[in-house]
Amino acid sequence: MIQTYSELLNNTLIPRSSELPRVVDLFAGCGGLALGFEAQGFETTGYEMDAKCSATYSKNLRGKCETVTLTTETILPAAKILIGGPPCQPFSVIGNQNGLNDARNGFPVFVHAVKTLNPDLFLFENVRGLLYRSKPYFDKVLASLKELGYVIEYQLVNAVDYDVPQRRERLIVVGHRGLFKFPKPRTTRFSAGQALGRMATETPPESRFLTKSMDEYVARYEAASCCITPRDLHLDEPARTLTCRNLAGATSDMHRIKLPDGRRRRILPREAARLQSFPDWFEFHGTETDVFNQIGNAVPPMLAYHLASAVREYLNSHERLTPSEIYTLRWKALSWPIREPEIMAQAAYNRELGIIVREPEILERLHGVFEADWAK
Repeated sequence: MIQTYSELLNNTLIPRSSELPRVVDLFAGCGGLALGFEAQGFETTGYEMDAKCSATYSKNLRGKCETVTLTTETILPAAKILIGGPPCQPFSVIGNQNGLNDARNGFPVFVHAVKTLNPDLFLFENVRGLLYRSKPYFDKVLASLKELGYVIEYQLVNAVDYDVPQRRERLIVVGHRGLFKFPKPRTTRFSAGQALGRMATETPPESRFLTKSMDEYVARYEAASCCITPRDLHLDEPARTLTCRNLAGATSDMHRIKLPDGRRRRILPREAARLQSFPDWFEFHGTETDVFNQIGNAVPPMLAYHLASAVREYLNSHERLTPSEIYTLRWKALSWPIREPEIMAQAAYNRELGIIVREPEILERLHGVFEADWAK
C-alpha cells in the first residue's frame, strides 16, 4: 500500500526505546535532530537556551531538554554520542557571517564538550557559509577537533535527497574513530504538493491573504531582483529553503501559496512543519512567531533520521582506532600515499604503522580521508 507523505512521517518518526546509548544534544532547538535519533532508538538529553524550544522538545520527545545557556563551565552527563547545531547565525548569509566575532558563536562550547565527554562519535549541523567566507575559522575548529584524536569528515548535503520536500543545503560534520559512512541519497524526491496534499488548496479561518499592496510590493521586488519564476510555493517541486526570515517575517521573500482563485496566502505553521518533515503529531510551544522560528531553525527530522541510521551502522562496527593510531595514520598518509585495498591489507603495512586491525577496510578508508586532508 502506497503511503502519503504525512503517513510516511507519522509512521517513521516515532520515538522508540532500545538498548542504544545516550545521545547528548547541544543547542538542541525544538528537537528536530533529536527526533530523528529517537526514531532510530537512541535516548536523548537536550540543552537549549530558549525556554519555548525546550518546552517543545520535552513535550514531544522521550528525552528531556534543559533550559540553559551553554558555556564551557556547563556540566554535561557522560555520553557515547554527542550531536548538536551550534548557532548558525554567525556563519549564515542572513546573519551577516560575522563568525568568530559573533557572540552567538557556539563552537568553543561544542569543542570543549567533545574534549570533556570524549564521545565515540560526534556530529553537528551548520549552514554552508562555513565553507566560504568563514572557511578559515571552520578550519581552525576542525584542527582543534583533530587534535583530540578524531577522524573528521564532512559533507554538504541537501535535505531534499533524504525524504524532505525542501531544497535545503546544510553542512554535516562527523568526528569518529572507526568506519563511519554518510547515508546515501534516496532515489526519490518529494514535492511540496505531495507533502501538503489538500492543505495547499484549503483556506482555514486562520489564513492570512496578501493584500493588493503586498502583491504589488512582491512584484516590484521580483522585478528588481530579476526573478524569472515567482517565488510562490510551486507544488510540483520541492519547496525552497525554509528560514525564520521567510516564515516569521512579513517580507517580500515570504513563503506563500497561490490558490486556484488567484489569491495568495502565507503558509501556515502546520504546513511549514510538514515541509520541514515534522510529523503531524508534533506540537510546538509558543506564539505563531515562536513556532515559525522553531521550524525555520530546526534540522529536518527526516534528514536527522537518516544520519542517525548511519550512526547506528557505525556503532555496529566495533573496529576502533586509538587517538595515537589515528595520529600515526594521518601522518603516514603524507609520506606513504598508497590506497590500493590489497596493499592496505598486507601485514607489512600494518606493522609499519604499528596498527593491528580486524577489518583492513578501515585502513584503506581512513588513509583516503587523510590523504584528501593533506591535498586541501
